[in-house]
Amino acid sequence: MDTTQLLKGVLDLAVLAVLRDEDGYGYDILRRLREAGLEEVGDASVYGTLRRLFAAGLLTTYVVPSESGPHRKYYSLNAAGRDQLARSGKLWRSFATTMDALLDERGAAA
Repeated sequence: MDTTQLLKGVLDLAVLAVLRDEDGYGYDILRRLREAGLEEVGDASVYGTLRRLFAAGLLTTYVVPSESGPHRKYYSLNAAGRDQLARSGKLWRSFATTMDALLDERGAAA
């Protein structure tokens, strides 16, 4: 199965989840996603997702000066983003449960 196709469907949820407990800037969010096991996620995909989630009103941004380079734009979940994370997380868990049951029934689960 092509992991990149799966990532396209869940990247919004993954980014919202990464920002649940701690704000982050683009590269930091990318690093945290990769450390969580999404090694194949691309830079451009994450930055595009951040722009899209911000435009949708799910994230807020603020700039933090940096002594060692350009200022960094941090992203944080706002109330709408937290609501979306809760709704999407519930949907994902239901979907994953269904898929687990299907795989177990067919003997395809590892």
